[in-house]
Parts: sequence; structure tokens; C-alpha cells
Amino acid sequence: MSGYDSLRSAAAWIDLSSRGKIRVTGEDRARLLHAMSTNDVQDLADHQGLYAFFLTAVGRILADACIYNLGNSLFLDTEPETATRLAEHLDKYIIADDAVLEDETAQWYCTGIEGPQSLEAAARFGIPIPEAPYAVLDYKDGFVARVAATGAGGVRIFSRFPLELDLPHASAAEARIVRMENHIPRYGDDISERYLVHETRQMHAVHPNKGCYLGQEIVERVRSRGQVHRLLMPLRVHAAIPPAPGTKLLANGENAAEITSAEFSPALGEVVAFAYVRAEAARAKPQLTVAGSEPPVAADLA
Repeated sequence: MSGYDSLRSAAAWIDLSSRGKIRVTGEDRARLLHAMSTNDVQDLADHQGLYAFFLTAVGRILADACIYNLGNSLFLDTEPETATRLAEHLDKYIIADDAVLEDETAQWYCTGIEGPQSLEAAARFGIPIPEAPYAVLDYKDGFVARVAATGAGGVRIFSRFPLELDLPHASAAEARIVRMENHIPRYGDDISERYLVHETRQMHAVHPNKGCYLGQEIVERVRSRGQVHRLLMPLRVHAAIPPAPGTKLLANGENAAEITSAEFSPALGEVVAFAYVRAEAARAKPQLTVAGSEPPVAADLA
């Protein structure tokens, strides 16, 4: 069975070692990350975790990360292309705080076991399974987090040495297709500094009642006024060739959406994609067509 099929119906392993890994130590580590992120880090219990955005002062999304409380430190697990920028961003706001940032990206292997049968597969290898989403458990020389990049369930193992797993290997390209089939957007593809929090519809990254944090004024203003003009949504394009990022989608001849990422799905026989859709089109869900396509290529919001 291929890695792609295994991710969809059983379990496969994914190499995630390129993901950024930043350790934060010092007595003020929770206070710092609480003030700099959209979620409630201050009350994060030992060996629990969460997902959060880091914003600019004007509310744009600079990065996202899973944040794990390892007891004596907080550990940021972020996208490969954002690790350096996120560390520099946080360091800029450390003034009198007792907080130290260490980029440990090169020091850790990271392996995902994902798919509908991933937890059973991990248990067969003696890997402990954290009970709650984003929670962590110690494992050998590292730890295990209850996180899955592709959306079908799984765990993420951080270790000092590579793991040997008797499972199919899913490539980054295969994992990307399954992630998009499961409607999971990615920072760097579908979310970036161009967008506001509410536009992404990833509100599990935001604690609704926490105190002041960088960018909160904009987040609260958008929420209170309900002024969200575009929304990130999954869609299917009825074609075999993925439209390029930036391609417009039309409704009744007018621009209604812009594609951020697209891939052909072998299982579905058509293209799965994400697009930022104008709010009125998101509500009405009209028939869409790919701008410039001849004959017209249709697309539907998922």
C-alpha cells in the first residue's frame, strides 16, 4: 500500500524533522508567550499543549505554532519557514523578562504517525498516546505530542535519534494531498501575514477571553463589528490540473474567490483546494468557475 493510501485508510509515518523547534526557558516564559500569542499559555498545565497564532501589532498573522508545556520549558513546534522569523520576533520583545529562546531545530528528529489507524500503530511500537489534543508524554529521550498534520489523527514523536518504524512512509507531497482532502490549511500556503485571524476560520487558535496580547485590539475589533469580508474555505475544482495560487474564481462573471493552494486528489478524481472567498459568496455558495479557463472549469465550495 502506498504512503498516500495508508494515510487515508490505515497508518503511515511522515518525516517532520524540518519543522522549527524553539525552546523557551526562564521564570517569565509563560508570561512572554501569553502576551505574544492568541491562546492561553499562562494557564497551560504541565504536559498539556495548544495551537496558537503569533500576530503583528496590526493583527496580521506572523506565524502559527503548537506550544507544549514540558514542565521546565515551553516548546514551540512551528512550520519550517517561520522558525527563524518567529524566534527573532519573540526576542525583540524580551526586555526585562527572565526568558531565554533556543532554536533547537537541528537537535531533534520529528516523526509523525498519522492516519485512521495511527494510534493503534503507535501503540504496537510501544509509543505512549497522550489523551488530549496537543497533550504530551515523555518518551525515551524526547516526547510524544497528540498532533496530526493531515487531519486523520495521529501522534508526533520528538527524538534525538531517528526512529525505525515498520510502517509505510508517506512523502511530503502525499501528506499534503491528504491534508487538503481533510480540509486542513497550512501556514505558508493558505495562511500568511496577508491575513487576519477571523479570515482564516481557525478560531481554535484563539482564546476568547484572555487578556491583552500583541494584535488583540484588531482581533477584537473585527469580532465586535463582524466585518469579515473574506473567508478561507476548502473547495473542489472539477479538473485534473490544479490552478496556480492566486487564480481567481468567478461567480456570475464577478471575482468571488482567490485560490491559495491546490492539488489533484487521486482518490476523488479531481482537484482539492483552498481559497479566500468573499463573505457573500461564502454564504450563498454559488457555482464558481476558474477565471480564464476555456472551456469553463467549475468549482464548488466544500
